[in-house]
Amino acid sequence: MNSLSVAVEDAPTGPVVQVMGDLDYDSADVFRAAVGGLAVPPGALLVIDLAGLTFCDSSGITAFLAAWNHARASGGDAALAAVPPSTARILHIVGVDRILQVYPDATVAAQAASRGA
Repeated sequence: MNSLSVAVEDAPTGPVVQVMGDLDYDSADVFRAAVGGLAVPPGALLVIDLAGLTFCDSSGITAFLAAWNHARASGGDAALAAVPPSTARILHIVGVDRILQVYPDATVAAQAASRGA
């Protein structure tokens, strides 16, 4: 088991949340607290960078949707970046990839946001 750590960076297009370790029932509240405290201004994109994600269960997927709701409530949006293949498969099966945009990495997500895509 890899403990979860969450780091937040400010980018011109909005906050970038880097998720490292296991996002599961025991750690989802850490992620939710980090995201819930972020300001996502209208038009901004909250990027959830999963390059360091080692495991994600249904609690993690629910936390991604909560992050999307948080961003949308303030007029922003949210996207996932660098989603590991095993997680991408699950996101596709349950349809989350039709709600949250998925990008190959955080840089591409920021570029898309700056173009208004």
